[in-house]
Amino acid sequence: MTININLNADHIHNLDLSPLQTVITQILADGAGVIALAEQKLMFQIDYPQEEFDPRELSEISEIRLWFIQADACYPWLPFFLNWREKELARYAAMLVPHQFHKTDGIQYNPEALEIFLMSKIFVLKEWLNNQGLESQERLAFMATMLGYELDAGFFQLIGVHDISKN
Repeated sequence: MTININLNADHIHNLDLSPLQTVITQILADGAGVIALAEQKLMFQIDYPQEEFDPRELSEISEIRLWFIQADACYPWLPFFLNWREKELARYAAMLVPHQFHKTDGIQYNPEALEIFLMSKIFVLKEWLNNQGLESQERLAFMATMLGYELDAGFFQLIGVHDISKN
């Protein structure tokens, strides 16, 4: 079951995270069981007016991107809840990573920026998932695959050696 988060122009212009905050608060309040059930369930429904001939995608509108930058700062583990199969992870990344749209090839992220974004999310999510008592390696490897990267077991061994949650 998909959980929709409805955003309108007022939410975006006022940097109002309340639609997201309401959903996240409920999920977290219900504990680890509900956290796992909510994995890959969130989708944003964005109702933002554009001029009739405005060719920009939503991720190219600075006001919308700013809202997502704030959301990411407040909830850096949010990608865990996004519906990856419905391309919500890719759209979320587009809000935070420089990119260009091509008519034939679709979205083309800046490769270095995407790699930095992915590695940052890997570290944040590994820690967060471990704190929730949830297995992380398979989930994180799948997330990397969704963004076009392949992570091997050696990488996870390396980052497991310096597990900050054990300090």
